[in-house]
Amino acid sequence: MLNVGLTGGIGAGKSAVAGLLVEYGAILIDSDRIAREVVEPGTEGLAAVVAEFGADVLAADGTLDRPKLGAIVFADEERRKALNAIVHPLVGHRSAELRATAGPDDIVVNDVPLLTENELAPFYDLVIVVDAGTDTRVDRLVRQRGMSEDEARARMAAQATREQRLAVADIVIDNDGPIEKLEPQVRAAWQRLRALADDKKADHTKADDTKADATQADDRAAGPAGDASPQV
Repeated sequence: MLNVGLTGGIGAGKSAVAGLLVEYGAILIDSDRIAREVVEPGTEGLAAVVAEFGADVLAADGTLDRPKLGAIVFADEERRKALNAIVHPLVGHRSAELRATAGPDDIVVNDVPLLTENELAPFYDLVIVVDAGTDTRVDRLVRQRGMSEDEARARMAAQATREQRLAVADIVIDNDGPIEKLEPQVRAAWQRLRALADDKKADHTKADDTKADATQADDRAAGPAGDASPQV
């Protein structure tokens, strides 16, 4: 199994890249989706969030009021850290469960928005960073998510810088333009991932064969009863 980290700043277009990789055959572990699941009504995650931030962060139907919570945590770094301390371990546990179901031939792509901030790059075989300019990202957040420009820039400022993300990248995908320019880059990245996955599997097969040979040698070195025969 090849374990790949996928990240990028808010509005960079990670979801578009992830969708294409899934089309090519990747298994996707979406940290944002899992983060929503672990704070659904009835979960220990939501109970912990309410205990930390109060019942005011709940909507009338008992679900988490994300805009209200977002306004709190993106305006206060300490409150944001408190939320992350609740959610991140739950997301990590669920991600590990999903990853454990992957087969030896699989390429698992972990869509992790805060990969750089949480210094997670060393835990992946390879890191893909989706990159886009500041103005492009602000425009997307305003048009596609209905944010004000100030809100978009505040959320971007709460994340790692572009330079910090690029510093951990093994592959950089430029998503500053239209989808027609994105697809060839993702296809090329997939071909590289497939080659690396095949190489990794071959290396593991060789290692397993070496271990098997060593076991056979140990067995032959032992006497009929399993004890080492005396040297004469």
